[in-house]
Amino acid sequence: MEPQRERAGRHLKKGRKRRRGPNMLVGAAEAMRARWELEESQPEAKKARLSTILFAENCEVTHEQLCELLKYAVLGNSNVSKPSWCQLFHQNQLNNVVVFVLQGMSQLHFYRFYMEFGFLRKAFTHKFRLPPPSSNFLADIIGLQKKQTTGDLSKMVEGSLPSTSSKVSISLQNAPIIQKYGSKKVGLTRCLLTKEEMKTFHFPLQGFPDCENFVPTKCHGSITDNSPLFGLDCEMCLTSKGRELTRISLVAEGGCCIMDELVKPDNKVLDYLTSFSGITKKILNPVTTKLKDVQRQLKALLPPDAVLVGHSLGLDLRALKMIHPYVIDTSLLYVREQGRRFKLKFLAKAILGKDIQCPDRLGHDATEDARTTLELAQYFLKYGPRKIAELNLEALASHQELLAAGQGPRNTAEVVQQSNTSVLECLNLMGQKLLFLTREAETSELSSSRNCQTIKCLTNKEVLEQARVEIPLFPFSIVQFSFEPFSYKLTEEMNKRMRSKWTEMSTVYAGPFSKNCNLRAVKKLFKSFGPVRSMSLVLETHQVQRPVTELTLDSSTLVKELEQDSENRGTIYLSGVNQTFKEHLLQQSNIFLGLEAVILPKDLKSGKQKKYCFLKFKTFGSAQRALNILKGKDWKLKGRHALTPRHLHAWLRGIPPESRRTPGVRVIPPPSEQQALQVLKVDHPKIAAWRWGRKIGKLYHSLSPGTLCLILLPGTKSTHGSFSGLGLMGIKDEEESTTPKICS
Repeated sequence: MEPQRERAGRHLKKGRKRRRGPNMLVGAAEAMRARWELEESQPEAKKARLSTILFAENCEVTHEQLCELLKYAVLGNSNVSKPSWCQLFHQNQLNNVVVFVLQGMSQLHFYRFYMEFGFLRKAFTHKFRLPPPSSNFLADIIGLQKKQTTGDLSKMVEGSLPSTSSKVSISLQNAPIIQKYGSKKVGLTRCLLTKEEMKTFHFPLQGFPDCENFVPTKCHGSITDNSPLFGLDCEMCLTSKGRELTRISLVAEGGCCIMDELVKPDNKVLDYLTSFSGITKKILNPVTTKLKDVQRQLKALLPPDAVLVGHSLGLDLRALKMIHPYVIDTSLLYVREQGRRFKLKFLAKAILGKDIQCPDRLGHDATEDARTTLELAQYFLKYGPRKIAELNLEALASHQELLAAGQGPRNTAEVVQQSNTSVLECLNLMGQKLLFLTREAETSELSSSRNCQTIKCLTNKEVLEQARVEIPLFPFSIVQFSFEPFSYKLTEEMNKRMRSKWTEMSTVYAGPFSKNCNLRAVKKLFKSFGPVRSMSLVLETHQVQRPVTELTLDSSTLVKELEQDSENRGTIYLSGVNQTFKEHLLQQSNIFLGLEAVILPKDLKSGKQKKYCFLKFKTFGSAQRALNILKGKDWKLKGRHALTPRHLHAWLRGIPPESRRTPGVRVIPPPSEQQALQVLKVDHPKIAAWRWGRKIGKLYHSLSPGTLCLILLPGTKSTHGSFSGLGLMGIKDEEESTTPKICS
């Protein structure tokens, strides 16, 4: 999410220590952590990806921890601490972040309609429990402080520019910008350069002698004040034929870079102009893209009513050898006395409070410059000429010593390391905006935040349609669907029924046994397969099977689907492991190809390692081969492919004793649940789970590779009680890890 050139010079501050998750195995885990850090620094890794294992024993991730991940996804480890509960490798390769919020749903909904949420359970490898939501779930995960909006971050990073209030007031009517535009706010069309102005400032125009071979963008749509803006910046080198294009960046209104291409000049390069362009011979050597390629791509990207924004944009269009009729030039928009022009670096600092084109970097960053020009145009449209005149830019520009980079008392790193820094502030530091799509009936502090583009819709269907259009234009998006929550009574009945169902599925009838059989020996036999919670003697049974009740009629199908759950895929369960199992396994890890992680659960009370574990492998085939070895004569362990994800295991572990059923008792589902679900008709939650799971799946498939995607079911909370939420996450087309990790 951050330009590679910006990140090249950043280093993690000395002395800052990575926070540890609970219950880590000290020796082996520290060794594995060192391997993770080494892997993070490997230059050959191309794709962003998430770690397989979550550190929390109960797999619950707090809202603050979720905010940690989102901030790290935006800025990377040069400016914020890594998340304490998961590993995000190669953050700089992330393209976008998309968060889907299913408001009104909880972990209970997911497992009550597990079969219907087919796509979600199969597509997302990483699942975790969320605590019950507060009154403003979104504000918590974004990091907004209660009763406090983000405000204007430019005040935090404005450096040593003097306050305009300390300047002698000027006559606003004599300000050049007021004389040209007036004192009232103006629309987009008023900011466009006229054909005469384009001619005066040497923009390429159709029919002019020096533009005979120029390519028109063919954008001839009707321009309105709502037409889309695109920031454009180009870098050039000096060749035997003059200046030629070496890089082009195009940024959409949300701050998302939709085009960033290096270009091989057609003629011999005499000077790469590296101090300005950042381009070197080594960078351009492998490039095969030519000018005609980017011309074709730009024509395909721009809609008919596109407005290009740039700083001295005429030079960029000439380097592109293209003609475009609708332009805003920020060097002319911010009018200066006597026909002079403000530099982009100065306007970025004085207007937006951000430092660009810093001297410690090699050349300019085209994407940063394109995004800055776009923000300057948006600022002008939002606040109007009078606001800009009041800033007294001429007086500020006279203080040349303040234009030197690095003089500000506070830098980006100091700002984001504050504990109350929000995701919005992190995006603002990157010159980006957050997209928030929701229904009109929903209220959130997020909607009123300055750095948030909020789009409200009447229905969930409209939210989905808008998401398809808007998500590609923003680097960070939150899409909220709202569902009517169940009544507390119905939810409580569903909860009891679900827990009873899982309990019955974990119950086995075995027999026949004689009346004087040794129950201790029987329990010891069954404990070799895994921990036994309770045991009752039933003399009539003549086989080993699960109980057959109305709740367990679909158990065989459910078990098969659990095996296919993405979190269980490639994971095996082993019983009968001892204290030396870990060391024995690591000594012979060479025979277990594709081993990613060893999960060694501990008893919550005693802290001792339990006698079972989970091994996670990269592929199902690797897991099957390992299972055959571990069940063989050398290891003599019992095991199978895993059925319960860790967060589900933690949830089921909390079943109160009174809700467990006596084996053999027939169970009739609570009639109120059956009746309530039938009355819901079109909004039947079972149908909704199936329908919206598929719709989100289609939207997910349309996301660009390298998109970090989170699905959040926040949970529910009322005066009667609360229910935990559930989170699912993954990176589109992420590259799976092959490095073993150990977690307990």
